[in-house]
Amino acid sequence: MAKEKKANTVTNQYGASMEKIVSLAKRRGFVYPSSEIYGGLSATWDYGPLGSELKNNIQNIWWKEMVRMHDNIVGLDAAIMMHPRTWEASGHVANFSDPLVDCKACKTRFREDKLDPETIKSKTCPECGGELTEPRQFNLMFSTHLGPVQDSGSIVYLRPETAQGIFVNFKNVVDTTRVQIPFGIAQVGKAFRNEITTKNFIFRTCEFEQMEMQFFVKPGTEDEWFDYWKKERMAYYLNKLGILEENLRFHQHGPNELAFYAKDAFDVEYQYPFGWEEQEGIHSRTDYDLSQHSKFCGKEVNYLDQSDNSRYIPYVIETSAGLTRSVLVCLMDAYHEETIGEDKDGKPDVRTVLHLHPNVAPVTVGIMPLVKKDGLAELALDVEKELRESFNTFYDQGGAIGRRYRRMDEIGTPFCVTVDYDTKEDKSVTLRFRDSMEQVRVPLAELENRIRREIKNYKRVK
Repeated sequence: MAKEKKANTVTNQYGASMEKIVSLAKRRGFVYPSSEIYGGLSATWDYGPLGSELKNNIQNIWWKEMVRMHDNIVGLDAAIMMHPRTWEASGHVANFSDPLVDCKACKTRFREDKLDPETIKSKTCPECGGELTEPRQFNLMFSTHLGPVQDSGSIVYLRPETAQGIFVNFKNVVDTTRVQIPFGIAQVGKAFRNEITTKNFIFRTCEFEQMEMQFFVKPGTEDEWFDYWKKERMAYYLNKLGILEENLRFHQHGPNELAFYAKDAFDVEYQYPFGWEEQEGIHSRTDYDLSQHSKFCGKEVNYLDQSDNSRYIPYVIETSAGLTRSVLVCLMDAYHEETIGEDKDGKPDVRTVLHLHPNVAPVTVGIMPLVKKDGLAELALDVEKELRESFNTFYDQGGAIGRRYRRMDEIGTPFCVTVDYDTKEDKSVTLRFRDSMEQVRVPLAELENRIRREIKNYKRVK
């Protein structure tokens, strides 16, 4: 069995500063600054090999939970550019703006509604103490032109949300799939907002991805469905993404936060190093969206309920989560530093580990030979080829085995398989668990099923 130093005393430190997460993300290939060779571009980020896997895993879990596990929810992939009348109907052209103020001295820009009341009253810059300008409204939509001629008739917008693509396709989905209320339409896609201030890494960016589901219900039943989806969405973060319960909470929108058309709204908030912030919104939107599109397109957008032959405009319960923001939540929540004794120089030996749920971990199984010689590397490669059919695997033969384990810990790999000299004799391998560092012997013939059972029964222990 591959040897590894065990912890005598363990000092736990969960969570991370933003600086540590940014450093880890760049160093290990989760997230890179976009266009870095040209000096980068503000508020844009590229997802590296591990970040792409993590993001795709989160998306696939969400899609399975929202679409494949429900027989009354279907999927959609609407276009990013839509008819400009869409955004007039939705209110984005007239109302999708933030109040912007500038510092006359240091030129820093702020959203006025994010400044504290005393700063607004004194009109004093929180950065340098300079004088702030009067607020002006700043529309958050990116505009571009569709077609060879750039004039007022060719203006289109990059969508600031994915929801409207669902609403304008409501009738198409009803007519082609014969879904019956209550039913939902889900999609994952890019959205774009020309944010005044972008900060905190990938928390708030101009280009991001949303995972949204609009659930259409009969008027009068919206309250019970609103409560249902609140419970479902919180359970998703706890059980499917493995987020620590103490880092999540609900926040109900107050009178100054609630959209004028909404009946009720709650946010699932996560406790970031910079405070509690929204991760997902659950909104009771009434019939506003479909009514608006019916009004602006001049066509009836309603539903014929076959149960009682009534016709009405459905009410909508929305669940809207940030995919790219979910990547940040998973990284921050999983980050863990623990002292497991002392190194050879007598200094604290600190293990950095990401306690990512196996469902989302970018690498599920690391496979490594104890040494590169005597045919062990070839045996390990055979094992890796067998397992890659079922899991995302990574082969590593460079350096001491303990150092390789640590590399896997730092990227959140939940299982490592080590091929050693005993493997040649008894056809078994060492299966090592990331969270506990426990090692057990498993026959090769049982290895895949053992890993599957461990994933199915995984419970995060703090």
